[in-house]
Amino acid sequence: MSQMSDYVRRTFKENDDIRDAGLTTPDDVVRYDDICYGTDTKWQMLDVYRPKEKAGETLPVIVSVHGGGWVYGDKELYQFYCMSLAQRGFAVVNYTYRLAPEFQYPSSLEDTNLVFAWVMKHAEEYGMDTKNVFAVGDSAGGNLLGIYAAVLTNAEYAAQYPFRVPEGLKLNAAALNCGVYDVAMAGDENEMRRELMKDLLPEKGSERELALISPVNHVTENYPPVFLMTAVNDFVKMQAPAMAEKLAEKNVPFTFKLYGDKDNRLPHVFHLNMRCVEGAVCNDEECAYFREHMR
Repeated sequence: MSQMSDYVRRTFKENDDIRDAGLTTPDDVVRYDDICYGTDTKWQMLDVYRPKEKAGETLPVIVSVHGGGWVYGDKELYQFYCMSLAQRGFAVVNYTYRLAPEFQYPSSLEDTNLVFAWVMKHAEEYGMDTKNVFAVGDSAGGNLLGIYAAVLTNAEYAAQYPFRVPEGLKLNAAALNCGVYDVAMAGDENEMRRELMKDLLPEKGSERELALISPVNHVTENYPPVFLMTAVNDFVKMQAPAMAEKLAEKNVPFTFKLYGDKDNRLPHVFHLNMRCVEGAVCNDEECAYFREHMR
């Protein structure tokens, strides 16, 4: 493991532990924990959360793709955020995927595909409406979700991977939050990203690989509608305008939001903080956007 990946794992965890200290499962949420969606009971695990008041109802589903610089994160770190989405009337799938450097790309994308296949197969069991499937992803998870949305809607791009997408799966809409969409783009965090790519990618971040994992290169007119957001103090905030430009070029419906201002400098992935008022507003607006795209 590189020094950078080790640094990301240590420092991100310290901050996340502070963020979630004292939080507990809400009384109005029912949870189904530690379900294996693949063959690896350490990495390929998911939870399902539902609002307790909707027992017996078939609900629209949100799949959450966690962030963490491609080398950090799991479903436990996203449980409170995902349960808050369930409180807004959705069945929410929160999963762990294989991380670098233990597993290199496209392991995380393969796992994402397995999760959506699991959703399609077990929808009736957990009351999930497969005609209304949505997804959220932030930071590196925004990159991963952006790529997967391209796999679902761009046959030429999908052909570059060995797996096949689940039959009948369609993303009604996606929320891309503080994500990375052009991996080669220069920025304040570029040195960190370049080092992480060495752990993530088999060719250690060749030009070909960086193009392959940059969603901006693979958007077509069939890409799902997008709620695209960043924040004034997001260290990758210049990524969002690049994605917005590409969505506009391809005539993909999208909403673009910049949260915070000069007096309220909201940070990267502020929406994951359950104590952040603006985070709740963002999550409300994204769930409203999803409801607008229900069939």
